[in-house]
Parts: sequence; C-alpha cells; structure tokens
Amino acid sequence: MSLINTQIKPFKATAFHNGDFIEVTEESLKGKWSVVFFYPADFTFVCPTELGDLADHYEQLQAMGVEVYSVSTDTHFTHKAWHDSSETINKIKYPMIGDPTGQITRNFEVMIEEEGLALRGTFVMNPEGEIKVVETNDSGIGRNAGDLVRKIQAAQFIAENPGQVCPAAWQPGEETLAPSLDLVGKI
Repeated sequence: MSLINTQIKPFKATAFHNGDFIEVTEESLKGKWSVVFFYPADFTFVCPTELGDLADHYEQLQAMGVEVYSVSTDTHFTHKAWHDSSETINKIKYPMIGDPTGQITRNFEVMIEEEGLALRGTFVMNPEGEIKVVETNDSGIGRNAGDLVRKIQAAQFIAENPGQVCPAAWQPGEETLAPSLDLVGKI
C-alpha cells in the first residue's frame, strides 16, 4: 500500500537544529509544507553530498513555505558531532532528527531492518500532514534537491489549482493540463 495521501503517523524525537537540541513531533510538520529526508547514516559518503545539496536549496525552500527535516537512525548527539566536524554538514540550517529507535523510519516504511539504517527516502507533506510525494532510492543512489524543489512546486500548484495537473518535467509558469474527455488520446 502506498503512503501517498495518508497522514503522517505520530512520533516524538530530538533534533539538532542551529546549535540546540529541540523536540520534533508529527505536529511540528503540520501547518506548512514539509520535507522529511531520510538517509542511511552520519559520517558516510553519499549522505553528506545529498544533505549539502539540500542545504544549498534550503533558502529557496524556505521562501516557498517549506521546512526540511533530515532523519537518520543516528542520535541527535551524533548529528551535532558531524555538524561540528564537517564543512559540508556545518552549512545545514534545517533540523537533523535523530531516530535511534527507528520509529520514524518505520513509520515512513524506509527501514532496512537487518542493518538498522534508513533507505534514501524523501517525503513531502502538505500543511494538513498528508503525504503528497514519496521517493525511495537504494543506498548508493544520491538524490537531487533541484528536482525535489520542482516536485514541491508542482504539488503546491495542484493544491492551489484544483482540476489542473502538471505534466512531466513541468516548471512553474509552464502550461498545465486540465484532464477532460476532450484530451483523451490527444496528448
């Protein structure tokens, strides 16, 4: 069963954010667009490239009304140590959630049970806490934050424009489609 259009499940966790430890719950994700960005582990290889790419797009996402939460099964203490020791991770301004029990990782169905690590899962929630975008990659396949931005722009557009849909590779300002009988077989 897909998680698309389901509500985020309850959780409570500690995150490292801007030099402090903060509590984050499912309620923290509501009221705005949110991204939950799972990755396997701190102090690894592909993970810092993805988190750095996301940090480079964070200001743009914030301007779009989006908050980002990265999650791994490491602790919030490990996130702080990584933040303090890595130039790439040091530029992160979004909350880094520790999920050492795996509850959040299991809630989003991205836990690799035999390893105790998360797959590379990306989830976008609308302000009501409904999951609108799900992307899951194998551990060796890094994600592109620019494409994530485009997907969020499309999700926000269709939320604001009922009856419209965004075709492949759609960019803001480009033409959308209004599904109807008249379009059947004409695209």
